[in-house]
Amino acid sequence: MTQFIDILSDSTGDTAERVVRSALLQYPGADVAIRRHPRVRTKERAEPILDKVAADGALLVFTVVSPELSNFIHAQTAHKRIAAIDVIGGVIGKLETFIKDKPINRPGALLPLSEEYFRRMEAVDFTVKADAGRDPRMVLDADLTLVGVSRTSKTPVATLLAQRGLRVANLTLVLNTPLPREMERVPAHQVLALTLDVDSLCAIRQERLRKLGMPADTQYAVRDHVQRELAFAQSVYDAHPGWAVIDTTGRSVEEVTGIILETLSA
Repeated sequence: MTQFIDILSDSTGDTAERVVRSALLQYPGADVAIRRHPRVRTKERAEPILDKVAADGALLVFTVVSPELSNFIHAQTAHKRIAAIDVIGGVIGKLETFIKDKPINRPGALLPLSEEYFRRMEAVDFTVKADAGRDPRMVLDADLTLVGVSRTSKTPVATLLAQRGLRVANLTLVLNTPLPREMERVPAHQVLALTLDVDSLCAIRQERLRKLGMPADTQYAVRDHVQRELAFAQSVYDAHPGWAVIDTTGRSVEEVTGIILETLSA
């Protein structure tokens, strides 16, 4: 049975959704749907949303900077017995005490635009275009290329790295298919290979098939086939001893990203 998480925000809701999705990576089998309610800045707009959350027995995650609206939501969630998480309110309160100054309480307050900001935005744009080997030539312009079979977390890891300002390409290894010829020109220290154990990969792929409404016995998730894919990937890695190989088994996307950043700085 699907459970709902409602994200209520007086801005876009991006912050809260990123927090929730990061946490949900620890529950790969959870059947959860996220409903986002952006730019909710009045009690009148918030109230029907809270009624729906209460009726569905959903979890409410909210980011609201207006003290008046925040107090209203806290009172209503207590009254309606809604499980709720205030993502930003507690942090703002602690910062006010620490900094000894009042917050501006402006929804969606942004950092000033800078060269660093635009560099990161360019990296994100590059990484989206270079996803899953859509244009193999882009590996020649990437700061880093991730390689691995399907569902080894290449795309989410690449996205997090891009948010740090790295232009990341990623290539999906397909059984018995050679690497694009462009990879011959990529320095070994700019390539990171991702892998994980066969049982974990089967489980991840079976869950993916379930969400797509496809049969669980599709070859994509059959153990023997998955094992052959991983063996093929390992043969590619063995042929490129300069590539760093990272085992993602049991690790969150954030943890894998941290390991990669440490590897790059070593």
